[in-house]
Amino acid sequence: MNDNSKAVLMFIFGAAVGVAVGYFLASDNKEEIISDIKDKVNKATDTLEDQIEKGKKLVGDLKKKATDLLEQADIG
Repeated sequence: MNDNSKAVLMFIFGAAVGVAVGYFLASDNKEEIISDIKDKVNKATDTLEDQIEKGKKLVGDLKKKATDLLEQADIG
């Protein structure tokens, strides 16, 4: 990705953040927005924790399988 592409992406990202902040500051229902954000963050956290646990289990399973294969190779 060249520097111009990065600059355009950063500009778009900055504009999106600016729009979101402007909407929040102009909104009358700030508590509802904050509540929605908290709910989404909590859901994302739960999903991430689930994926981490799945990853740990997968690594453990792969480690056991590799150990078993190494033991079989030493015997044979």
